[in-house]
Amino acid sequence: MLNKVAFYTLGCKLNFAETDTIINKFLKKGYEYVKFISYADLYIINTCSVTKNAEKELKKLVRIAINNNVNAFIVAIGCYSQVNPKEISLINGIDLIIGSKEKFNIINHLKKIYKNKFISLKDKNIYIPSYSRLNRTRSYLKIQDGCDYKCSYCTIPKARGFSISDNIKNIIFYAKNLIKQGIKEIVLTGVNIGDYGKHNLLELIQAMESSLNEDDIKNFIKRIRISSIEPNLLSDDIINFIYKSKIFVNHFHIPLQSGSDEILNQMKRRYSKNLYLERIKKILNIMPFACIGSDVIVGFPGEKEKNFIETYSLLSEINISYLHVFSYSERINTKAFIMNNSITKKIRYKRNKIFIRLSKEKKKKFYIKQINKKSNVLFENKNKSGYIYGYTDNYIRTKTIWKSDLVNNIKNVTLLNVDDCGNMICKII
Repeated sequence: MLNKVAFYTLGCKLNFAETDTIINKFLKKGYEYVKFISYADLYIINTCSVTKNAEKELKKLVRIAINNNVNAFIVAIGCYSQVNPKEISLINGIDLIIGSKEKFNIINHLKKIYKNKFISLKDKNIYIPSYSRLNRTRSYLKIQDGCDYKCSYCTIPKARGFSISDNIKNIIFYAKNLIKQGIKEIVLTGVNIGDYGKHNLLELIQAMESSLNEDDIKNFIKRIRISSIEPNLLSDDIINFIYKSKIFVNHFHIPLQSGSDEILNQMKRRYSKNLYLERIKKILNIMPFACIGSDVIVGFPGEKEKNFIETYSLLSEINISYLHVFSYSERINTKAFIMNNSITKKIRYKRNKIFIRLSKEKKKKFYIKQINKKSNVLFENKNKSGYIYGYTDNYIRTKTIWKSDLVNNIKNVTLLNVDDCGNMICKII
C-alpha cells in the first residue's frame, strides 16, 4: 500500500490549481500528504511542456525522489507527459506516465500499476474543474482549459487540446465554496482565459460580482484577480468593468512576447504592437496606479538586433510594472522548431539578462510611485525572520513586523519605502 504521497508542480497557475484538486482526491482516499523533500511512498510530478528548463527540472526532481526513497513509485503527469511520453520513458526512475486529462484518474491507474505505461484520453477536450485550496490565503480557480491559437513556438494546444470552458453556474458554485472555506482572494486561471466561453469573459465576471451580496464582500471574499489575458481579448468593456468593480482588482498581466511586428507575425500572435500599446494606454488612463505585468520571449528564430532593440525600446517607454522573461526554447512539434536563423544561446542569455534588469527597474519605479499611499494588504501565513508578507490589491509585495492575527486578513496600510530586497515596507493603519 502506498500510504505517503508527495507532489511537485512545474509551470503555470493552472497546473497548481489542478495539482491541488488531485491532492484532495488522495486525501479523501486516506493518503498522507507530505512535502516533496520528505520520505514518501509515491512521488507525483505535474509537468510543464513550455520550456526545455522544465524538462531539466523533471530529471532533477526524479533524482530527489529517489534519494528520499530508493523504492518510491514515481509518476510524471500533465503537459510534458502528454506531448513527449517517449522522452519521459527514457528518464531513469519514472514508473508511470499519465497525460494532461487522464491525470485526474491517477488513483484508478495506481490500482493496476504498469511500468512505463503512457495513459491519456484520446479526446483531450473534456473539461475537468479544478481549484486550489491548500493555501488558505488565496485560491486559483480554473475557468478554462486548452487553446485554439496556433502560436508557432507553443506546445500547449497539443498538450491540452482545444479551448473549452466551464459554465458560469459551476464557476460561481466553486467560488462560493472557496469563500465558505475562508479564502479571501480568488485568481481566475486557465490557458487562455480571455477566450472563456468563446469571448464571453465579460459575462462571467459580471455574473460573479452580481452573485456576491454586500455581506459576502464585507466579511468574506475581498478580491478576485484575473490572470494572464491576451491583448486582443482584453476589451474596453472588460477594462471599464474592472475599473468600476468592488471586487475585481486593478492588476493585469498582458503578454507581449515581442515589440516587433515582424517577430509577432513569425510567432503567429494575433495582435500588433500598436494594439498592445492601446490596451496599456486605456488601462492607465482610468487606473493610473494599476499593476500591469507582461511576458517577453527573447531569442526567437530570426530575432535580429533591430527587433530586439525595438522590443526593448517599447517596454522601456511604457509604464508596465514587471516582466516575465523567457529565452526562446526549441520545442519539437512546433512550427518554430523548423525555422531558420536560430539565435545562439549566448545571445539569448545576454538578451534575457538585459530584460531581467529592465524588469527590476520597472518594478522598483512602480513601487516608488506608491510610497506614502494608503492601500490594503492580504497577509500570508508564513513568519519569515520575524516578518509577515502580503500583497496589495494592485500586486505590490509588502512586508511588516510579524503578528499572528494578520494571517489571512486584509488590513489597511500606509506604504512607506522599498527595502533592499525589493519589498515594500508597510505600516498597519
